[in-house]
Amino acid sequence: MKFAVVAHRRSATNEALVAAARAWGLDSELVDPHRALTSLDPGDVALARLDIREGLDGIESGTGELERLAAGGVDVRNPPTALVVAHDKLLTARALRLAGLPHPHATLLSPALPAAVPELPVVLKPRFGSWGRDVERCMTAEELDAALVRLQRKPWFREHGVLAQELVEPRGSRLEASAAEPPMPGQKTDAAVDGRIWDLRLVVAGGSVVGAARRIARSGEWRTNAALGAQVEPVEPPPIARALALSAAQATRADLVGVDLLPTPNGGFVVLELNGAVDFRPMYAPLRDVFSDAVAALLEHGVGKPELAAASV
Repeated sequence: MKFAVVAHRRSATNEALVAAARAWGLDSELVDPHRALTSLDPGDVALARLDIREGLDGIESGTGELERLAAGGVDVRNPPTALVVAHDKLLTARALRLAGLPHPHATLLSPALPAAVPELPVVLKPRFGSWGRDVERCMTAEELDAALVRLQRKPWFREHGVLAQELVEPRGSRLEASAAEPPMPGQKTDAAVDGRIWDLRLVVAGGSVVGAARRIARSGEWRTNAALGAQVEPVEPPPIARALALSAAQATRADLVGVDLLPTPNGGFVVLELNGAVDFRPMYAPLRDVFSDAVAALLEHGVGKPELAAASV
C-alpha cells in the first residue's frame, strides 16, 4: 500500500507527513494531483492537501483528479467536498451552523448581490482566505464603506464577494489546563500573554486531536496568523476545545484539518474557521511525534500498533 500526500507545494508539513509514513514502513511520496493519477492504485491512500490559491480566488487545481482517484478505488482522505467546505468560509459557516456549533454570524457581501448591512463591528474576510491577507476589522459604518471601496480592486472580491463576520471580542477564558497542570516544554502561562489577543489551533486527524498550539498576536496586532508575526506555543487544550474541534471536523467531514478557536468572555470558545491544508510543527505535540500520530490516526491504527507497518507488506 502506498501513502501519498497530494499537493502542489513542498511545504515542511507535507514533507514531514511523507517522512512519518515512511517511518511506519509505508511506501510514501509527495505528488501533485496529475502525477497521483498514474502513481496510485486501488487500495492506496491519498491524503489531499490542496491549498488556497495565491490570489485568494479559490482552491488550487486538482479536485477533478481527486474525484477520479476515488472513482478508481484509491482511498482519498480529505476528499474534494471536504476540502471545499473547509476552505470556503461561507460553506464552513453553513456547515457549522447546521451542526449547531458556536460560530460568529457571517453575511456575504457581493458587488453583484444586494445584502442587508451587517451589524457592526465586523471582520471582512475573503471567502477563500489564508495567512491573514486582506482581512480587515471594521468598527464603524465609515470604516466598512471605506474597506468595501478598497476591495473593489481585488479580483477575488469581484468574483466571490467578501464575508462579513461578527467580531468576537478578543478577551475571555484562561485555559483550564494552565491552572491545573504545569506548563508543557516551551509553554508559557496565561499571565505571560500580557493581554495580547490569542486563539487556539487544534489539528484533527482521523477523528482525533493530534496536536494543538496557542497563537498570540504580536504587540499592536489583532490577527493571530503566524505569517503576521504571531507567537506560537504548545498548549494542552481543555476538554471543551477538543470537543469543539472534533465536532467541527466531523461537520465538514475533513480527515486532516486545522480548527481555529477563539476564547469567549464566559470561558468557552467559538469555532472561528477551518484550514483544509493546515500547516503545523513538531511543537504542536512536544512530547510526541505529531506527524507520526497524524498518519497513524488517518490510517485508523493506534500509535505503536505493529499492523500499521505491516500494512505495506
